[in-house]
Parts: sequence; C-alpha cells; structure tokens
Amino acid sequence: MTTVNMMINGQAYGPMDVRDDLTMNDFLRECLGMTGTKFGCGAGQCLSCSVIVDNPDGTSHTNPTCIVSAANFNGKKIRTIEGHAKNGELTILQKSFIEHFSFQCGYCTPGFLNEGQVLLERLEKKPLVREDLESAIGEALDGHLCRCTGYVKYHEAVKAAILKEPKRYLKDGGR
Repeated sequence: MTTVNMMINGQAYGPMDVRDDLTMNDFLRECLGMTGTKFGCGAGQCLSCSVIVDNPDGTSHTNPTCIVSAANFNGKKIRTIEGHAKNGELTILQKSFIEHFSFQCGYCTPGFLNEGQVLLERLEKKPLVREDLESAIGEALDGHLCRCTGYVKYHEAVKAAILKEPKRYLKDGGR
C-alpha cells in the first residue's frame, strides 16, 4: 500500500491508501467515480486514458493512466475530462469538438480533448505562425488512436478552436 495525495481538477484528494498495483485509470474510475477517463488498449498505446499533468513550472503534458500506477501520480496536479467545463459552460475546445462532430463512439475523445487543451495552453504561452499550425496540431495529436472517425474531425476541431481566437494563439493575430 502507498499513501497518495494529489490535486484532481482543482480538488485535493488524500491522504488515501492505494494498492501499489492499482492503476491511475482504476483509481479515477473505481475509487473516485470519475468515469470520463476511458480504458482503451491497456498498453498505453491508444492514449484514450490520457489525463493532463500540470507541472510546477506552469507547463503541462498528457500522461496515460492505464499502465501507470496511482502511486506515480502522488503529489501531482492533474486534470481529467471532467475538469474542462466550468459552471456548466463548455470550453471553446469542447464546443468545437461538438460543432465538428469529432467523435462517433466518443471513447477516444477524452484523450484527444486533453491533448488539444495542452496544445492550446502551449500556444497561448508561445504562439506560432499560421503556416506552422497544421503540423503543430498533427504533432500534438499524433499517437492518439481512434477507431471511428479517421482523425480528420479531431484535427479540424482543434484548428477551429485556435482560429476562433487567433490573437491568443498565433503570432501577429494569425495573419
């Protein structure tokens, strides 16, 4: 057993004792009732189970949860799919996913949405030129697997969210 403390979606959890072999995915779903994070391949390859990890330096990255123990997240700040909407209001990225019907079954959507959010936050701190947008989105979403939509709609939704606020994410306002 390991005692864990962590922040999830801005709320403190712990101290809680967890089995050393308990995955973060199972911890979220079974112990905390946060079922938005999905179990896909069980090998950390599809990234459906990815959550956002907020680093102390203000950057963030995604991390799979199906093969990583909950104990490895001890002391970390993470965000799950449940943490995106605020006061019932969807984020610009969530709205864009809906507008572009980016998903069919929705199983991989949490991982894609979390990865897209990390990209938006990175671009907010370090905007890029419009010519590099397509490749930046492609690189960010690379590795996430979808068995339904062929990825194009996810890519288009992330791009549309960025282009709704070009002054926020692109150099020179996206001109």
